[in-house]
Amino acid sequence: MKKELLNIVEKKCKNCKACELAKTRHNVVFSDGNADSASIVLIGEAPGETEDMSGTPFVGRAGQLLNDFLNDAGLSRENDLYIINTVKCRPPENRVPTDEEKAACEKYLHAQIDIMNPKAIVFCGATALKSFWHDQKVQISKIRGNWFNVTINNKEYRAMAIFHPSYLLRNHSMEEGSPRRLMQQDLAEIKNSLNMAAVC
Repeated sequence: MKKELLNIVEKKCKNCKACELAKTRHNVVFSDGNADSASIVLIGEAPGETEDMSGTPFVGRAGQLLNDFLNDAGLSRENDLYIINTVKCRPPENRVPTDEEKAACEKYLHAQIDIMNPKAIVFCGATALKSFWHDQKVQISKIRGNWFNVTINNKEYRAMAIFHPSYLLRNHSMEEGSPRRLMQQDLAEIKNSLNMAAVC
């Protein structure tokens, strides 16, 4: 049932011309993962060049690194996650999407979350976090790894922010306290929380 509803939203999204990004996109990048029963909705920033060409989120170098971390944590991209972005079209030169572009895409983003009704939302990177966080000066390094609640369309969801994998591409250390080690810890906590929810 969820998949059918999401297909309706995706069809509308693919015809969308509400912002300037529609003029330069190759593909609308709608989603990936388990659209039927994923427990987690992972929200990224925006499609990059590889994603724009393929029509699938997180398939470039950063996406491959994300897959590695997910696998290490025992999380399945195909089963546990439904993966989306704050905007569905690539901003030129991979720049951060503007507030206007995010506003134009918001109805699709919120519809995806409403339909999936996940047990947890994971904000992947600062842009995704700030799309739902009241304080725009929030630093992801200060809030990552901690559970908090967000309200979307009058429904409250449990959420956590993690580093964007593109940031980890520039930080290779696995020492204690390094971004990569913190990413491991955060995903392990998400996996553990899912296991606890399944038991309950």
